[in-house]
Amino acid sequence: MGRVALVTGGTRGIGQAISVALQAADRTVIASYFGNEEAALAFSEATGIHVLRFDAADFDACAAAVAEIEDRFGPIGVLVNNAGITRDATVAKMSRDMWDAVMDTNLGSCFNLCKLTFEAMRHANFGRIVNIGSVNGQAGQYGQVNYSAAKSGIHGLTRALALEGAKFGITVNAIAPGYVDTDMVRAVPSEVLAKIVARIPVGRLGYASDIARGVSFLTADDAEFVTGTTLSINGGQHMY
Repeated sequence: MGRVALVTGGTRGIGQAISVALQAADRTVIASYFGNEEAALAFSEATGIHVLRFDAADFDACAAAVAEIEDRFGPIGVLVNNAGITRDATVAKMSRDMWDAVMDTNLGSCFNLCKLTFEAMRHANFGRIVNIGSVNGQAGQYGQVNYSAAKSGIHGLTRALALEGAKFGITVNAIAPGYVDTDMVRAVPSEVLAKIVARIPVGRLGYASDIARGVSFLTADDAEFVTGTTLSINGGQHMY
């Protein structure tokens, strides 16, 4: 078997495409989920990818999950922090609970899993970490101060941790997807979605496979000279 890869939020949408792409790259993939067990089990049955239920926002739950993965499959060499939620509202209407939920799941989960896997990567002198940010963490978005702050924090975490990992053969990178054709985006009202697509120079939403190809590149064994970077995959919607 190939290197062990953990993909949080790895059974649906972008995470599902990432899990499948890493499996194709000869990784032993464990895809985590927390909400929809029926969908996760169907995904596992269809692909043969191992799934594991735990809350990536809960440090103790993450510690137990990492220990279980290490016991069953070996140390985690590839980590993709993809778990994320939205709790959208303008700041006037946003509660502290809405803020905390997004920060804990979208940013806190990155800390949890990076911390819990980093030491084994150091000992192995190899590690590939990819954190999934967002174009809205780069450019901001109305009604998403929590989501934009959390995703922006991911980009800062990525750069700082890359400095810590570089001499140990650990690369830490981020991907900032634009608007991708997933269930979350399809839930946007059609008239709003049409305006979003109109602002994307290539003229379409992204595909989950577009993001997965970026992850495959950044997690390759020979991608050792790429670290501390954010790869924007957004169809030209935001350039800087």
